[in-house]
Amino acid sequence: MLALRTLFFEDLSVGMTEKLSKTISSSDVVGFAAVTGDRNPIHLSEHFAAKTPFGTRIAHGLYTASLISAVLGTRLPGPGAIYISQTLNFRAPVKIDDVVEVSVTVTELNSEKFRARLSCTCTVAGEIVLDGEALVKVPSSSAERPLPRL
Repeated sequence: MLALRTLFFEDLSVGMTEKLSKTISSSDVVGFAAVTGDRNPIHLSEHFAAKTPFGTRIAHGLYTASLISAVLGTRLPGPGAIYISQTLNFRAPVKIDDVVEVSVTVTELNSEKFRARLSCTCTVAGEIVLDGEALVKVPSSSAERPLPRL
């Protein structure tokens, strides 16, 4: 789990990167299904999933994408960042016990609107399983009431 780190807009620079590694467990997938209501048997039933082209259970695509949100909300930029948009390209399935490596990199900064554009990539064993781009509003250290540093 990533420790919280608050970065203000002024702390960011193009090229900054943060990473997260997460092993996907069966209980993660079952919990995500319970929270979202997405009980597609490809995620929950080994018997059903065995008959699909994947041959086994796969994690919800949005569960994998939520790992990007974990990086944005805890480390880069961190607490106080507000999602504006996120594009997602699902490239390959994520299976139970896969280790997902998440990488988020600052690609553009808009100082007029205090927004950061970030490249987001999730890989398993070096293969891209999900990629996309996030746009977030980032608190400024010059605001009247800046967020406390955690």
